[in-house]
Amino acid sequence: MKWRSLSVLLVLALVLGAFSLSAFAEGKYGGTFIFGRGGDSVGLDPIQVTDGESFKVTQQIYDTIVQYKPGTTEVIPGLAKEWEVSDDGLRWTFYLREGVKFHDGNPVNAEAIKWNFDRWRLVDHPYHIGGDFTYYSYMFQGFPGIIKEVNAVDEYTVEFVLTEPQAPFLNNLGMVSFGIASPAAVKKWGEDYFKHPVGSGPFKFVEWKKDDRIVLEANEDYWGGRPYLDKVVFRSIPDNGARYMELQAGTIDMMDYINPEDVASVKENPELDLVLRPSFNVGYFAMHQNFPPFDNVLIRRAFNHAINKENLIGAFYAGLAQPAKNPLPPSLWGYNDEIKDYEYDLEKAKELLAKAGYPDGFEFDLWYMPVPRPYFPQPKLVAQAIQYYLSQIGVKANLKTVDWGTYLDKYYADELPTYLLGWTGDNGDPDNFLYVLLDQTQNNCGYKNDELHEILLEAQRTVDHERRVELYMKAQEIIHNDAPWVPIAHSTPPLVKRSYVKNYIPNPTSTEKFHRVWLDK
Repeated sequence: MKWRSLSVLLVLALVLGAFSLSAFAEGKYGGTFIFGRGGDSVGLDPIQVTDGESFKVTQQIYDTIVQYKPGTTEVIPGLAKEWEVSDDGLRWTFYLREGVKFHDGNPVNAEAIKWNFDRWRLVDHPYHIGGDFTYYSYMFQGFPGIIKEVNAVDEYTVEFVLTEPQAPFLNNLGMVSFGIASPAAVKKWGEDYFKHPVGSGPFKFVEWKKDDRIVLEANEDYWGGRPYLDKVVFRSIPDNGARYMELQAGTIDMMDYINPEDVASVKENPELDLVLRPSFNVGYFAMHQNFPPFDNVLIRRAFNHAINKENLIGAFYAGLAQPAKNPLPPSLWGYNDEIKDYEYDLEKAKELLAKAGYPDGFEFDLWYMPVPRPYFPQPKLVAQAIQYYLSQIGVKANLKTVDWGTYLDKYYADELPTYLLGWTGDNGDPDNFLYVLLDQTQNNCGYKNDELHEILLEAQRTVDHERRVELYMKAQEIIHNDAPWVPIAHSTPPLVKRSYVKNYIPNPTSTEKFHRVWLDK
């Protein structure tokens, strides 16, 4: 299987498209683009974070070996201009662009790529420090995982040798979490590197005022063309209403997570545009099986019957969502639409509680996120509604939250008995939802199922698309019956911009580079 065996014209079109994105209209140079968001970044080393607020920023600073075509999860050239894979799927060779430099002036070459992957995959690497490297473990099955070797063949050729084929390997490499950092900068800053990011992307890091703003400036020498914008500012404005007021006043140029009641006024305002991001996510209420009584499947099924998803969507999503019955969004291949969702039925929920030994209910802690996310635009209100629904079956939910960074720390430390969280797909492959979120080696809700584990591993190893679909359909049946979550919604996240913001192309992954965005003012 050789990518280079494509026709010359197709290769040329892909390369030029990635290089200049010439399909977009030419715009004006200059100006500062201010993006208002619901929370601050956790860190700016993409391999050490998992939150979307961090990725929004790191996407601007770093490049990946391959990337996604704007508005899609189709893989196109990135730092690598072309690649090939051996017939057995075990050896991937990437041919890098020549002359690309990091923001500190050091070259982006095969040695730099190897150094980054060795840092991520080898726990004894001197710079495998500062975080959990969670996404590497997720996508490549631990440390060192399925990547057996990374070799710098020559200055601009890097080779990956795998221990077994991995169907989503190429898609994985395009994820923003695998942004290539300057080895010199990582060595200089050590554990503080997450505050001093240096990549090769379209924008350079300038400053970070915690819980206030992150400022970036244009990389004049970007290989993909000088960005139209001079600066990008990410402002943290936690309240949706306050963020919308600033947008109306013109103190920010764009925002995400608008309150449902404000959507109508956006549509009526000629100075504002509503932008809908393609739906590619799931918001869920997880029940950790290490905390009784959530180790009892009858309790988990009872909760699935007790929560009215339709009402939640009508009240808190402005109708821009659909009820979820699977971890996969319906827009992704492999989705099992034959599964029948747990119907909203309080009497059935009470029956299941009684069968589980809790006819009078029980009390537990329900944790909710302190910041809006695409899949939960108003998490506190959603949590309060769930609290009410569960009270109707005699269950008392005590609502709890903390700051976003601590919330994620508690989640990864398995300290939350139940919690609201969600996921936006990273790479267009079902593996990125099912294996990452619910395999027994990966999940943070104490869920274990050996049959599911074997199915998900087989789906990774086979390149037969039809067989992968069969496996993922079966996996969703198992997950539905085991009910580790109450899947709540797949949202179509709304963003709002001033009408003078041009060429903003929303990606289903929730992150996009801004270097082709321009201001018509």
